[in-house]
Amino acid sequence: MLPLRKIAVIAAALFAIGLGFFPDVRGQTNFTPPIAEAPHAVKLADVRLRDSAVWVDTNAQTYYLVSAGRRGPNGRAAVIEYTSKDLDTWIGPKVIFEVPTNFWGNRGIWAPELHQYQGKFYLFLTFNTDHLFPEQWRDWLPRVERGSQILVSDAPTGPFVPFANHSTLPTNMMTLDGTFFIEKSVPYMVFAHEWVQIKDGTVEYIRLKDDLSETVGEPKRLFHGSDAPWSKKSEQYGCHVTDAPWMYRTKTGKLLMLWSSGSKTGYAVGIAISKSGKLEGPWEQQAEPLFAQDGGHPMLFHRLDGQLMMILHQPNKTPFERARFFEVEDMGDTLRLKTNPFTK
Repeated sequence: MLPLRKIAVIAAALFAIGLGFFPDVRGQTNFTPPIAEAPHAVKLADVRLRDSAVWVDTNAQTYYLVSAGRRGPNGRAAVIEYTSKDLDTWIGPKVIFEVPTNFWGNRGIWAPELHQYQGKFYLFLTFNTDHLFPEQWRDWLPRVERGSQILVSDAPTGPFVPFANHSTLPTNMMTLDGTFFIEKSVPYMVFAHEWVQIKDGTVEYIRLKDDLSETVGEPKRLFHGSDAPWSKKSEQYGCHVTDAPWMYRTKTGKLLMLWSSGSKTGYAVGIAISKSGKLEGPWEQQAEPLFAQDGGHPMLFHRLDGQLMMILHQPNKTPFERARFFEVEDMGDTLRLKTNPFTK
């Protein structure tokens, strides 16, 4: 076993340079400078954005896009927000959360999502650290405290505050990309249990308290990354990545999950289908990915005219990531992309 001090040095180096198509150890800790400029009009093609999500305010006819990878005015990791009326011109960035001093998540923020629930607004996001777990593996990435957490605010523009100074999910698990799902009026978090800790990554779920402040019970596994025929096993680590679950119920009542992993052509988006129509599954993987042009971390939303949309980042290479929008057709039993400019 390597000394913890040496592992910590290796961890810092790996976080700085990034690795392969593994989005959890790359890119997002390479912060751009602290935000100093006032919000202004931008085109997303000109902004590096990774693991972004969109929330739609139908009353105000406004789109809210949240992302991370930036530092706030105090030089600490932050969540930023852009707003738009047309998905073309965006106003931002505005900092809606900056990591407080003496906070457990000291190595950055990943993959924020904005949700409205029972009169409040919530950020689901992942905090990264360099705090090593006692058990480390030889010739392996550092196994560290990393977890999904929920923050709350009275407005979509923040400020957001965490419920506690630790991850919402079990602190002895390396978790990421938590998303929100409600089934029969019961709130849940669906999340990825990271391959760095268990080699064959999984997607799991856990019940939340009604105010989303804590979990109830134990996590339950839905599937492994290796269950998908399109998910490529890493030649270096022999692992399967699971990233970015996003739940969607089709017009015929089918329950789908979009999620990301590596494929033979790079980072990709696949679809899993619940055979029972319930969160508990069992889950069946579509044989081919929905998108496989080195882009991923998807989420869905409805455009103000009702058109179903998907946002993801592409390419999956730092610092070239950009937010891409796609029109999506709900086929009843699955989804297909109506527009894909990256198809050759």
